[in-house]
Amino acid sequence: MIPVTKPFFPTEKEFTSMVRSIWERQWLTNNGPLVNTLELQLKDYLEVKHLLFVTNGTIALQLAIKALELTGEIITTPFTFVATTSSIVWQGCTPVFVDIDPNTFNIDPSKIEAAITLRTSAILATHVYGNPCDVEAIEAIANKHNLKVIYDAAHCFGTKYKGKSIFEYGDITTTSFHATKLFHTVEGGAIFTGDAELTRKMAVMRNFGYSDTDTFSELGINAKNCELHAAMGLCNLKYIGAILTKRRELYLSYLTRLAHLGVGFQAIQPGTLYNHAYFPVLFDTEETMLKAKKKLELEQIYCRRYFYPPLSELPYVDQKSVPVCESIASRILCLPLYHTLSVSELDIICRILLRDKKQKRAVKAEVAEIQVPGFNTVPARLLN
Repeated sequence: MIPVTKPFFPTEKEFTSMVRSIWERQWLTNNGPLVNTLELQLKDYLEVKHLLFVTNGTIALQLAIKALELTGEIITTPFTFVATTSSIVWQGCTPVFVDIDPNTFNIDPSKIEAAITLRTSAILATHVYGNPCDVEAIEAIANKHNLKVIYDAAHCFGTKYKGKSIFEYGDITTTSFHATKLFHTVEGGAIFTGDAELTRKMAVMRNFGYSDTDTFSELGINAKNCELHAAMGLCNLKYIGAILTKRRELYLSYLTRLAHLGVGFQAIQPGTLYNHAYFPVLFDTEETMLKAKKKLELEQIYCRRYFYPPLSELPYVDQKSVPVCESIASRILCLPLYHTLSVSELDIICRILLRDKKQKRAVKAEVAEIQVPGFNTVPARLLN
């Protein structure tokens, strides 16, 4: 069986050694030494100003919305994981969906201003599959209309844009360290901001609002993470270079082998050092995608319709038409991609997809160049 993803594991010896130190200290949570060490090492590796290690990526989003004191409407994307939208609703705000760019799959900045009203307080955009949004365009719109910007960068560990971490953009950026991510702490997440006072505020908020032992200075929740999760993160961080390199190799192999399949690939934002978090494939029709998915599943190879359906169809939001998103969500499929995926397994996946010559039929597309950071350009077909 080949699953869509597998978590990365350090050696058992490394992890048990780290856990043994927790047993010796008998300090499990409440800002323990491993949590502090992980935060410092992550700040150093990512070259970010401020970072808070929290329970998970969803709590990170909720803290961000609360810390910025957002109310009313928040402009967001319908093409993302459900937590992006549910966090907005959970915090008592209203998500306003803006359609996506057909090439990058990120929120389309050219459509944002039309969605702004007197009740709009922020833009919450997702860097889909780790591909940076058009952050300059979003920042310009936010400045013009006095809006806050939050980025959901759950997929972005290791991604850089114009020489700096993508986590450095926006008023607040959040990420996930869930086990399915290329860097993980089993469960976990982080919050990033360039604002020292905002960092202090959120640090207090993640610990019930305590500013010291007997004083509450903020409305808080329990968003702390523990020593066991920090131990996994510290072990995994040692391997991040190898993880990123392997994913680049697998990503490039997919592009090379599937260049003539007659499918589309995500256009990576220019100026990006990409982390190759996912390998999404855009088929010409939903029927073609479902046939490919079924062929793979018959061989016990499992992919994911990530993200389907559009979040604009959730029962607890104001539903609206987002035609580009609806089209892409119906046709996209993420292929298996993880550190221990072998080249031979990747070859099997590609051979199955290419087996039916009918799937090589011509589509109305123009030949384009896909830039893969760190590699030469790779010819592929991009659907219009």
